[in-house]
Amino acid sequence: MNIKKKILFSAIQPSGKLTIGHYLGILRKWNFLQHKYNCFYCIADLHSLTSLNTKNFINLNILDLVAFFLSCNINPYKNIIFLQSDIYEHIILYWILSNYVNVNELKRMNQYKSKSCLYKNLSLLSYPVLMASDILLYNSNYVCIGYDQLQHLELVRKISSKFNKIYKFKFFNLPKYIIDKNFSKIMSLINIKNKMSKTDINKNNVIFLLDKPDIIKHKIINSITDSNIPYKIVYDIKNKPGISNLLNILSGIKNVSIKYLENYFIDYNYISFKKVVYSELSKFLISFQEKFFYYRKKIYFLKKILDLGKNKAKKIAKNRILYIYKLLKLK
Repeated sequence: MNIKKKILFSAIQPSGKLTIGHYLGILRKWNFLQHKYNCFYCIADLHSLTSLNTKNFINLNILDLVAFFLSCNINPYKNIIFLQSDIYEHIILYWILSNYVNVNELKRMNQYKSKSCLYKNLSLLSYPVLMASDILLYNSNYVCIGYDQLQHLELVRKISSKFNKIYKFKFFNLPKYIIDKNFSKIMSLINIKNKMSKTDINKNNVIFLLDKPDIIKHKIINSITDSNIPYKIVYDIKNKPGISNLLNILSGIKNVSIKYLENYFIDYNYISFKKVVYSELSKFLISFQEKFFYYRKKIYFLKKILDLGKNKAKKIAKNRILYIYKLLKLK
């Protein structure tokens, strides 16, 4: 690790298939961030247990994720890529930190309120505490998250501040968030008011990273735009959410500005615009998938990356927990 660089933590769950939203909002950002920070990129398999229906295939997706990381040019030697459950210190700190948070605070979390009707398990309630453990264990300065995790991060900062105040010692940082404002909220293709989700029952709402070109074509052509005449391809979230969403996706995969795209499509109708979107998206994903399947076959190499990350993360986590034990007079 470069001691001159700040520490960044980010995590992604191994449950379900990854979407273009995951790539644009998280993985693409990870690629940029690895050059600026000491990055801890965590595969949050323990968090996946909050949705009980994922228990049968969590392990199958772990190596997929490592292959996805490599396909996004994330350097496994420059960053610490590790599996959450390999570092038991996460659970130790989770239990310690749970003593510094009020149950009513956890019940106010939006994610808990929205999902508690589906899942009754205690882990859904305590999810933010484990998230705090993940982040604070490595004394993170920054956390790369989506908008849906903002409330959780505020709670993380509150727990950190409370702990430091009680022990009159700045042991934990108060981590700041990094959010890609343009790409952190890629919306569903048809239900345009909802964020694109890998758990969406209607798969036509979602572009998966491993979708084939004919599937992509079908989904893009049938995506929601609007009925405005004359046609106008401009970025306007309020009045043209469907068009804005497609512009966002195209901007991300082509790495060009929205303004450039608005000028480029000034004389296009919606069908012609969609044809360009699915054509460019197909080309991007075909190239991406070639890299993914190349790495996915290298099972020994993928496991070696996780072992390397485990050893690096374990050393740091162990020292941090030993210090907390002393602080709490547990040892």
